[in-house]
Amino acid sequence: MDNTPRSGTELLWSALGGDPALVDRVEYGGTSGLLPARLPVMDLARAAVAVCSLAAVEHAGLPGPVRVDDGAVATAFVSERHLRVDGRAPVSFAPLSRFWRASDGWVRTHANYPHHRAALLVALGVPDSVEAVAGAIGERKAVEVESAVYAAGGLAVALRTPSEWAEHPQGREVAARPLLTRERLDEAPPRRRSGPLRVLDLTRVIAGPVATRTLALLGADVLRIDPPGNPELPDQHADTNVGKRTAALDLERPSDRRTFDELLDAADVLVTGYRPGALDRFGLDRPGLVTARLSAWGDYGPWGERRGFDSLVQVATGIAVTEGSAEEPGTLPAQALDHGTGYLLAAAVLRSLTEQRAEGGGRLVRMALAQTGHWLTTALPRYEPERYVTESDGPLGRLRHALSPVSYEGGPTNWTRPPGLAGADAPEWPGA
Repeated sequence: MDNTPRSGTELLWSALGGDPALVDRVEYGGTSGLLPARLPVMDLARAAVAVCSLAAVEHAGLPGPVRVDDGAVATAFVSERHLRVDGRAPVSFAPLSRFWRASDGWVRTHANYPHHRAALLVALGVPDSVEAVAGAIGERKAVEVESAVYAAGGLAVALRTPSEWAEHPQGREVAARPLLTRERLDEAPPRRRSGPLRVLDLTRVIAGPVATRTLALLGADVLRIDPPGNPELPDQHADTNVGKRTAALDLERPSDRRTFDELLDAADVLVTGYRPGALDRFGLDRPGLVTARLSAWGDYGPWGERRGFDSLVQVATGIAVTEGSAEEPGTLPAQALDHGTGYLLAAAVLRSLTEQRAEGGGRLVRMALAQTGHWLTTALPRYEPERYVTESDGPLGRLRHALSPVSYEGGPTNWTRPPGLAGADAPEWPGA
């Protein structure tokens, strides 16, 4: 497979249904070697931003070019690390959001939100302390912890290898589906009115807010709705809600529900990021609306209704094993599934709007963090040193060595002579 910056862009642009000729408008540059990992994280990041920019140019009717700077991309993919609020650095993970040793492996929990932390403690039957949680998890099998915590409404995932995830029922479901799906729902005319694009934002954490943050950058009027008493975590709010307006509505309260319905009736785009099915009772379908639905695991399979976050998807899908060591699991250099999915989701919305402008009809876009993880681990070329080494027998024994990088059509692929014993050759030119 082609391992150039363009190759990832071509793959993603094809998944978005874009005109292949438009990829020629993308120019790449900037500092190389950023977001280092065993998996091609920088390739994912670069391509996701490239197609988002390309979709924006296409929708705006501009000629381009689109310029993708690796430094800007890598910085944006760790935007939360660069955030400062009055000089204070953000808190990315709470004390109970981390890897834990189980009796037969590892578990990762996510307890940043108070209700998730409470559910974790209830499931384990322990007080709120790192020592107590560590002791309880250490006595149980990883999958048992995963099941118990999810049953209590919390979030915990057992560490799996890539092969274990491939055999898991949810892993098989993910592998059988495309990176994203886009559907035409009806024949209604576009809902566009005068003024800026109206985007109703029902997302949380990173991926969805990154998508809507990007749409706000491009001129959309983005209104984010949160339930009263359960706002976004302060640092995530500061990082991902730039450019937006925010409001609180309790959709279980009739007056707030009427307000929400009026907002939805007047919106052009709806972006949701809650667990699949969680918002169905509110009747979010509208003729001509472009709807983008984001989930962690997909809205199918045995995990279709489970909550999840980037860090947990990395653990379940084998990414944490790939990036780890024999001693402990690892992580990607950025929450790349979140950020990558966010830019892809924004691109999919823009492409849907472009198509809708020409053809009419409501649109539905669906994406999942697990699908992006699958794409990262299977679709993009990965540096594999074994491809560039060889073995041969000679006077020194069995020799394993790197192949030469000097390569051209019709040229040699390897040396014709292995290294011999030092000083063992006659000091003469053969045939002289």
